[in-house]
Amino acid sequence: QVQVVESGGGLVQPGGSLRLSCAVSARGCSRYAMGWYRQAPRNQRELVAEITAIYSTNYASSVKGRFTISRDNAKNTVVLQMNSLKPEDTAVYYCNAADLDESYWGQGTQVTVSS
Repeated sequence: QVQVVESGGGLVQPGGSLRLSCAVSARGCSRYAMGWYRQAPRNQRELVAEITAIYSTNYASSVKGRFTISRDNAKNTVVLQMNSLKPEDTAVYYCNAADLDESYWGQGTQVTVSS
């Protein structure tokens, strides 16, 4: 059973930074595309950033230039560095690990940007 566990959420002031981590308990997780998604109240879940098995990255236009996704296959972890945070970044952030046959989600971590 593959487990995906997020950490690093919290409360931060506008303009601040947070670093989210995602740990995947699976052998060979380097084959998974890894993504961070978020869901704000009354909104649909949306893709924030993703990194493929070959380290290609993709970002939502709303976070481009502010967020950076990276992965460490040796540690089975994915990190989302979030800078210049805005109140509209407030949401529950979810980590996803997926390949052609499987998709696994974490429980989510709350990020609140407020003064």
